[in-house]
Amino acid sequence: MDTKYMQSFVAVVEAGSFAEAARRLDLTSAAIAARIKALEEDLGVALVKRSGRSVKPTESGIRILEGTRAVIRNIRDLRAMAVDGAQPGELRMGCFVSALTNVLPPILKRLYGVYPTASVFITPGASIDLCAKVANGDLDAAIVVEPQFAVPKNCIWQAFMEEPLVVVAPTRLKEQAAHWLLETQPFLRYDRSVYGGQLADRYLRDHQLRTRQRLEIDSLLAIASLVHEGLGVSLLPDWSYMWDPSLDIVRVPLPGRAPVRRSGLIWNAQGHHAKMAASVYDEAKALFGTRA
Repeated sequence: MDTKYMQSFVAVVEAGSFAEAARRLDLTSAAIAARIKALEEDLGVALVKRSGRSVKPTESGIRILEGTRAVIRNIRDLRAMAVDGAQPGELRMGCFVSALTNVLPPILKRLYGVYPTASVFITPGASIDLCAKVANGDLDAAIVVEPQFAVPKNCIWQAFMEEPLVVVAPTRLKEQAAHWLLETQPFLRYDRSVYGGQLADRYLRDHQLRTRQRLEIDSLLAIASLVHEGLGVSLLPDWSYMWDPSLDIVRVPLPGRAPVRRSGLIWNAQGHHAKMAASVYDEAKALFGTRA
């Protein structure tokens, strides 16, 4: 039984389609379908079924899903144990999307200084999903926004960066007060399905600020560009990559102590890559030092 076929089965179930699984594994949809068919023939049962445009596991597929994930994890762990200290094996790490461009690269640069021969596989995603993948062993570690739930006992979470909420406004409004901007200017809302957006929404409600919402979107860089175009103001975590000199925007601090979005690393303390994951945190802490 080829583990690549097993990996494709898990990818299809998680993605909900052959096309998305193919994109994640850098294969064609036909190749993914062929792998699934070969696995089904080997096991003698159907593992997935089409439901409209999506693909779902059959009852047999559901029964073997966790076992398949465990086999994939065990093989990865065996490979890691088989190599010597000069080659620590593949570190599978997640990263929430807005940290891919400004947080992850300098951390990896420092990590390769400690482990020059390291092989790292990066999985982008939402923080809540990445935390779950670390907990069940699909990932060794992940850069995530602070979990808003109890961290599983087999995991460690440590913050290394804080980003206070600020009002982002066109430069021409830089002399105006933060609350005045939020109540009088068209409001560009950060998506409330992500923690930064929830933090902003809670601040507005706690201070009884009524906004004139123009749109809601899950992209800090997109919101910064919209503010640059004069379409409104926003309340966002003070994300460093947002302050491109070409953008005609300014940060306006909130009165008093602003809420902060904390970012950090969660890692599986019982995994074979726990030592390397802890090194990732050490390098991130040295770089960012829990400062905005």
